[in-house]
Amino acid sequence: MAQITNLRIDPRTGFCSSNSTFYSKRKPFPLPSNRCLDITTFISSFPHHGKTAFIEAATGRHMSFSELWRGVDSVATCLSDLGIRKGHVVLIIAPNSIFFPIVCLSVMSLGAIITTSNPLNTPREIALQMADSKPALVFTTSQLVPTLAGSSLPIVLLDKQEIITASEAKIVVTMDQMMKKEPTGSRVRDRVYQDDAASLLYSSGTTGVSKGVISSHRNLMALMQSFSCMANPDEVLQTHICTVPMFHIYGFGAFALGKLTAGSTVVILSKFDTNEMLWAIEKYRATCLPLVPPILLGLVKGADQIRRKYDLSSLQSVLCGGAPLSNALINGFLEKFPTVNIRQGYALTETTGFGASMHSPEESRKYGTVGLLTASLEARIVDPATGSALQVNQTGELWLRGPSIMKGYLNNVEATALTLNSDGWLKTGDLCYIDGDGFLHVVDRLKEVIKYKGYQVPPAELEALLLSHPEISDAAVIPFPDEEVGQYPMAYVVRKTGSNVSETDVIDFVARQVAPYKKIRKLAFVTSIPKNPSGKILRRDLVKLATSKI
Repeated sequence: MAQITNLRIDPRTGFCSSNSTFYSKRKPFPLPSNRCLDITTFISSFPHHGKTAFIEAATGRHMSFSELWRGVDSVATCLSDLGIRKGHVVLIIAPNSIFFPIVCLSVMSLGAIITTSNPLNTPREIALQMADSKPALVFTTSQLVPTLAGSSLPIVLLDKQEIITASEAKIVVTMDQMMKKEPTGSRVRDRVYQDDAASLLYSSGTTGVSKGVISSHRNLMALMQSFSCMANPDEVLQTHICTVPMFHIYGFGAFALGKLTAGSTVVILSKFDTNEMLWAIEKYRATCLPLVPPILLGLVKGADQIRRKYDLSSLQSVLCGGAPLSNALINGFLEKFPTVNIRQGYALTETTGFGASMHSPEESRKYGTVGLLTASLEARIVDPATGSALQVNQTGELWLRGPSIMKGYLNNVEATALTLNSDGWLKTGDLCYIDGDGFLHVVDRLKEVIKYKGYQVPPAELEALLLSHPEISDAAVIPFPDEEVGQYPMAYVVRKTGSNVSETDVIDFVARQVAPYKKIRKLAFVTSIPKNPSGKILRRDLVKLATSKI
């Protein structure tokens, strides 16, 4: 990061006119000087007064911080006995559970790399990710074992249920058995450096199909330090409801790992259910609730009934990410829940959960923004057409640089080069501007990813699937706006000559092969797909065509 002491930075905006760079207005944080340090050891070193680390909402199971760290030590010992070493990839395919953080922390403590997959993914989607990441071991549940059909990888079961199908599955041990293992100091411990890879989460990035984002131990340490800086040491310990999936950077960074640094309690929902979420807020007197915009909309629409049925008086703040909130939705929520602050944020998998956020009630009143740049982060707003850096209140593509920026995409030098330049700037693919008070505004997306209920849906993946249909000659997939889910995939399809394939046939063809959130939900047949001279789909033209009929 550039030395900012000798730069002339506008204290109000964070903008430096001499290099056209915006600097975070928040106080920079230090990172450990010890090069040989893993993220698990780093997190365990944070002092705090917290007693309960995790609560599983469905079962009521509590896990103290001491039980957590003993469990991490036990599981790491078992993994070492199974031959897991530095650089090996370990895959976890599971819904949220009290075991999820233990698996991640144990794997990374050995210098191995944790990769996650959505439990809703189909066997085809999981096979593609496994072919790319080449895991040595899989943690999953008995219900999800069949999705590994054809794989001979050793499996650790996160539950105790009997395996009914997939008789070829190689179950080596259960998580409960691992947790009972007596930790030993004699296990193999490779030297782990801050710059070594720690996690491999999958993202669609700015374009194209899903790619493995390599984040280092140092990247994750930066995220932990940013959480630590946000915490108020004089504040009563917070209780968070984890509604977001831990396989995603939001749940992984903030709730599987991040809240451990402050001693907060995280109440884990295995899957999202509105009534279970509201019941958990009341039962555990939760203070903080992370959401995505469609869920916030549901709370606003059902507010009167919700307040009659549930006591939400403990709730202090709602954290909203995944997509920008409209002012109408913010005002609607504040009208129904006047004692609850809405704090918006912005982050990417490629920035290891960094971006912008709101820390205080005062900042949360800056409606229409996603907050101030995260501490130690630099930004540029760049004209997509000319590549020139822009100034305050000018809209362009957001570029970010700082200690949390990914190492790159796994096995994809070309995509890495398109996203990360030689000076360390990450091109986010988002059209943004920074206002006169230094707050970031997200205007639109240059990148083509569709956001369905906060989930990323890469159009290129669906287009490739559509083109595999024997009666389709061309296809394009676009985001179609929807109040309930944010956006859903809509397809424009060109039939092959003589084909009478129907809309239902095509929609069902895709639905059989993808996770539910990736389904095509609207389809139109056309004679041709508009493209530029280089063959790139003119997706914006198709979006205009689709939305002009609303």
